[in-house]
Amino acid sequence: MNRTAQRIKKLLDERGWSEYRLVAESTLSSSTISNIFNRDTIPSIPTLEEICHALGITLAQFFTEDESFYPLTLEEQDLMKEWAQLTQQQKIAIFTIMRNFKTTK
Repeated sequence: MNRTAQRIKKLLDERGWSEYRLVAESTLSSSTISNIFNRDTIPSIPTLEEICHALGITLAQFFTEDESFYPLTLEEQDLMKEWAQLTQQQKIAIFTIMRNFKTTK
C-alpha cells in the first residue's frame, strides 16, 4: 500500500470509518476508493481534496506528520470561511470580543 493510501487508512481508522463511509461522506465513487486501496492507485489532487473535505481536514493537514492538527468540524470550517472574508480591522474587533468572553467566565 502506498503512503497516500496508508495515510487515508489511518485517518479512516482514527474516525472509525470504513471505505463505504468515506464514499458516503464524499462525492467519490466506490470504485475510486477501492482502486486507492486495492490497486495501489495514487489519487489525483482533486480526488485527494475531496477525501480531505469528507474527512474534515485540509490538504495541508493530510500531508503533515504533526499530530497537533485536528480535523475541523463543519462549524469550524464555516467559521474559517467567514474569517477569511473579514478585514484586518474586523478581525481585531472579533479577537477583542473573544478575549473579553474568556475573562468574564
